[in-house]
Amino acid sequence: MTRGAEEFLFYPAPKLTVAFLRGTTADETGNVTMEREALTIDNLAQAMAVKNAGGIVIVQVERLARGRSLPPREVQIPGILVDAVVVAPPELHMQTYRTAFSHAFTNRIRTPHGEIPKVPLDARKAIARRSAFELPVNGVINLGIGMPEGVAAVAAEEGLLDHLTLTAEPGVIGGQPASGLDFGAAVDVDAVIPQNAQFDFYDGGGLDMACLGLAQADAFGNVNVSRFGPRLAGAGGFINISQNAKSLVFAGTFTAKGIDVEIGDGLLEIRAEGASRKFLECVEQVTFSGRRAARLGQPVLYVTERCVFRLHTEGLQLIEVAPGVDIERDIIAQMDFRPIIEEVHEMDARIFRAEPMGLKRELLHLDLPDRIALDDEMGRLFINFEKMRIRSLEDIEQVRKLVMEVCGPRSEKVDVVVNYDGFQLDDDIARDYAEMVADLEGRFYRTVTRYSGSAFMRLKLGNTLSNASPHIFETREAAQAFLEQTE
Repeated sequence: MTRGAEEFLFYPAPKLTVAFLRGTTADETGNVTMEREALTIDNLAQAMAVKNAGGIVIVQVERLARGRSLPPREVQIPGILVDAVVVAPPELHMQTYRTAFSHAFTNRIRTPHGEIPKVPLDARKAIARRSAFELPVNGVINLGIGMPEGVAAVAAEEGLLDHLTLTAEPGVIGGQPASGLDFGAAVDVDAVIPQNAQFDFYDGGGLDMACLGLAQADAFGNVNVSRFGPRLAGAGGFINISQNAKSLVFAGTFTAKGIDVEIGDGLLEIRAEGASRKFLECVEQVTFSGRRAARLGQPVLYVTERCVFRLHTEGLQLIEVAPGVDIERDIIAQMDFRPIIEEVHEMDARIFRAEPMGLKRELLHLDLPDRIALDDEMGRLFINFEKMRIRSLEDIEQVRKLVMEVCGPRSEKVDVVVNYDGFQLDDDIARDYAEMVADLEGRFYRTVTRYSGSAFMRLKLGNTLSNASPHIFETREAAQAFLEQTE
C-alpha cells in the first residue's frame, strides 16, 4: 500500500486463538514464575493478547505450588490470563536447546572467571576478532545469531565486557551472551527484560552498533538472510535491528558449504574453497537495503575471514585483505561481481595468532601516553598515530589532554612530527578533530610536519586539516628533513 509518496507493506492481524508458553513454577490459581528460565521473552504480552482475543493460554512448567504462595513480584504471568497448566518432565523442559539447566543462565549466581571456555582459533573466531575492532567503548551493541555470537567470547577474552554493553534480541542486557544452541541466554547480565521491550529500545535507535549474520551480499551492499531458493528462513528481528542501529557489521565466511582454512602465525591459508558463493550479482531477497543505508550515510562493514568490505555510495568497496590471501585468486575469482578497489590495507596480523590481541589497550587508548614523546633538548614533539583510530569526541579529548600535559609546562613552542600511517578518522567527527588540531597548533606548536605512506590519507588530511599546517609528506625521513631545513 502507498501512503503519501512512500510504499509500505501491510500485514493484516490474524485472530489469535491459542498461546503455548512456558515458565518454572505455577500455583493452584495459575500464577506463573520464571525463576529457573534463561529469558522471559514475550510471555506476558502474548498471554494478554490471546486472552483478550478470546483464545486460550496454556503454560508448561516444571513444578506446582500451593495457591497464592508465590512471591507476587516474581509472577510473570498472572493466573487471570492462564487457562491450563502442563507439568513437564525435566527432559521435556530444557532451559535452552542445548543445556538442560544452568544456574548461570538464570543469573541468580555469577560464574567463576574462566568457567566459560575460550573458542578455538578458526574462521569463526577470526571473523569475530575483526568485528570486535569495531566495538564502541561505552556503547550498546546487539549481537545477532550465528557468526556474530563469537564477538561476545572475543570481548570477554580481551577484557572488554566492563567497557561496553552487549545485548541480544530475546531481552538480555549486559554480560556475555551465549552462543550456538544456547543463543539468547547470557551470563553476568545487568538485566533480563521482555523481548518486546528490547525491540522498543532497538526501534527507537538505542543501538550504537549491531553485528549481524551475512548469508548473501551483492554489489550494492544488499544482504539476504531470509530466503534461499524455496526455503523461507524469515527475517526475525534482522530488519528492525539493521534499520535502526547507528552502525553495522555483517559477519560471515566468504563462501559456504565446505570452506576450510588454516590460521596461525599471523597468516590465513585457504585449503579448500566453499562450494556456495555468498557475494552474488543479486541477492535472492533484500533483507537489508544497501542502497538505503548508503543514501542515509549509515556506516556498514562486511567482515569475512579473508577480507573486509565497506559500503560505499557506489556499492561494496574492498578495504582490507588477510595476510596470505591473493586478491584476484582468493577474492575476486570467488565473487559474481568486481567490488570497488582503491587502497587496500592488510588485516591486523594479531587476528590470525593464537594469543589475545590486546584489544582493550587499543580501544581504550591505554597506549596513548606511549604514542606521544617530547625531546625536551631538541624542542621536538613526536606523535605516533600509526594504526590508531579516532572515532569519538572522547578520543579527541584524550589526545588534546595528553598533548597539553606534555607541552603545557614549556615556555617555548615545539616542532612536531606526526605519523599518520594506517590512521583512521571517522567522518562524523572530522571537523571536531580539525578544531582540536588547530587549537593545539596555535598554543603549543611552532612548525608541524605530518607523514603517511597512503596517498588517500594524505589527501584526507589535507582536506580535513585545511586550516592547519599544510606540510604532509610520504615518509618520516621527508617530514624530519623539512623540519631540519626550517631550523
